[in-house]
Formats: sequence, structure tokens, C-alpha cells
Amino acid sequence: MSIQTVDVVYTAVATAENGRDGRVASDDGRLDVVVNPPKEQGGSGAGTNPEQLFAAGYSACFQGALSVVARRENVDVSGSRVTAKVGIGKTPAGGFGLTVEIAASIPKVDAATAKDLVEKAHQVCPYSHATRGNIEVRLTVD
Repeated sequence: MSIQTVDVVYTAVATAENGRDGRVASDDGRLDVVVNPPKEQGGSGAGTNPEQLFAAGYSACFQGALSVVARRENVDVSGSRVTAKVGIGKTPAGGFGLTVEIAASIPKVDAATAKDLVEKAHQVCPYSHATRGNIEVRLTVD
């Protein structure tokens, strides 16, 4: 597997303290959150968790990719929404793994066009590039 060369224009920096039961903050102070395991994993569920943060980033990035694709094809996707559902669980090998479902709602286009745009956005989105071949990502259109 080859590593993709990227002309970096921005680098985000965040630091975690105490892993999944602590705090995560960005170097610029714009993000500073308490993280706790969810109740389903035996935690307090009091703070956010890495899966929620990943879902937030993936949904925002995918929405951006959808807009890029729509502009290229001269399609109006205003009012669209992208929801990312990130699941975590044990793998057969004994570790932990993630699954993702990307659900897009694009009200101003027909179902076939929406499906085509979502599939094309999946080829453009950097999060999709990073996860491709590593975790299961299902695409759905409402």
C-alpha cells in the first residue's frame, strides 16, 4: 500500500491527557473538552468521547466534499445534511475497531442524483480517503 503525498496547507494539533477518560484540547484553545467513556463502555458518559469527535469531524468534512462535488456538477445541495454514525466494538483479533455510516439528506434533488453525489463525495472526502480499506463505511441517502 502506498502513502499518498499531500501538499499540506493546514495542520490541526490536539493533545489528550489521560486517554479516553480525561481531556482533549487544541493548541489554539478553540477546542477544549472533557472526554469520558460512554455508559455503554462502563464510563460515566459525562463528557464527549473520541467516537463523537470523529463523527463530528467526518460529517463536517463529508458535507464539504458533497458541496465541492455539487458545485462541479452545478447541482443545488443547499439544505442538505450529513450525519456520521461511528460505532466501536471488539474485533475478532481481540482489539477494537470502528464502523461508520454516512447518512446524507439532500432534499432538492432526486434519489438517483443524491446517491451519485454521495458516492462521488466519498471519493473526494479526506476522511473517506483515510478510512478506505481500514474500516467499514456504509453510505445511505435519505
